[in-house]
Amino acid sequence: MLTEWLTHKDQLRSYIVKKTGDRDLADDILQEVYIKASQKIKQLEAKDKLKNWLYRITHNTIMDFYRTHQNHEELVDNQFVEELPAEVVNLQKMGQCLRPMFDCLPEKYRQAMILSELDGLSQQAVADQLGLSLSGAKSRIQRGRVKLKDILTDCCNIETGREGIIDFHPKHKCTGFAKKSGVD
Repeated sequence: MLTEWLTHKDQLRSYIVKKTGDRDLADDILQEVYIKASQKIKQLEAKDKLKNWLYRITHNTIMDFYRTHQNHEELVDNQFVEELPAEVVNLQKMGQCLRPMFDCLPEKYRQAMILSELDGLSQQAVADQLGLSLSGAKSRIQRGRVKLKDILTDCCNIETGREGIIDFHPKHKCTGFAKKSGVD
């Protein structure tokens, strides 16, 4: 095994340095590769496959090293501020703008819509809370959505694209909605 090892040792070391970028680490990994290869030499089926076999052991040893030596830096709560995608920010702003529009819905639709769309209740929970049948709640929510859509398209210019809502702003006649919601 030693003579075969000496034949491939320098190439394996170069391979490790290329993968890790660290010569000292390469020596440590190379030593581990030698130990593993020596212990498992009997598993080698054909001597003409020795080079490929050694490279496989080397690759696996490098991967094992990185798995066991992952550096995880703990983040302080205020150290990392997640950048939200523009479409999410626009949806959040639009949600603030929508709240006053719910007040324009007729009472029976407003209650169902607030519970379903703003509070996130299931249609069954809306039905239970309002004392309706499930089909009655579904009907109110569906009709409420149509009415809200009419109010929305009447009062807002909405620009959409592949990503969703790109931009929106209230039409001049509906600037009161924007002021109520704090969106200018």
